[in-house]
Amino acid sequence: MPMQDRAIRTRRKILSAAAEVFETRGYQSATISEVLKAAGVTKGALYFHFQSKEELAQGVLHAQEQGITLPPRASKIQELVDVVMLHAHRLHTDPMVRAGVRLSMDQTSHGLDRKGPFRVWAALARDLLDDARTQGELLPHVDTEDTADVLTGSFAGIQSMSHALTDYDDLMQRTSVLLRHILPSVVNPSLIAHLDLTPTRGTAVYAEVHAQLSTNASHDSGT
Repeated sequence: MPMQDRAIRTRRKILSAAAEVFETRGYQSATISEVLKAAGVTKGALYFHFQSKEELAQGVLHAQEQGITLPPRASKIQELVDVVMLHAHRLHTDPMVRAGVRLSMDQTSHGLDRKGPFRVWAALARDLLDDARTQGELLPHVDTEDTADVLTGSFAGIQSMSHALTDYDDLMQRTSVLLRHILPSVVNPSLIAHLDLTPTRGTAVYAEVHAQLSTNASHDSGT
């Protein structure tokens, strides 16, 4: 195996182990030793990629949003809905995403900069809302930056509530309800009836994305 491929595999292995430890223990209680044990790598291998527990945590925070690219939608509001519902689905099913959210929400994570994910989410929502305004999908009064912040903060709260009450089992239902309450105040009424806001939307989008990835992989391999 080429050295670069081996390094990439080792890094992914370490991040997966760190995600498991951070989700279970939280940032403050987690230790490098626990990550080493879960990953089954040497201390030298770990420190080659990550110099500290904070770097490990930042790696998990960054990794949770990698590898998933949503196809553009004709309606930018539907695209925004799909981004939110896809994240809800992945939070319910993907340990890396669960760990990243736990780190983002953990107010006891002293010394860890948790601002990044919130800024990324707010910027993504604002950009899609700006595109929606260009296409005439928003009501005239809407401030896209304020709306993006409200949506990001509300979604974070829904995630915390769902985690506390059902360990995310009802997250997609709660997210659907959230969107059905927020969007009518910002989206043109003529568009609302055409949006898919159902709780199963995230699962459908996830299947669509992975089918496209499989198709692309087949084309790349020449099969």
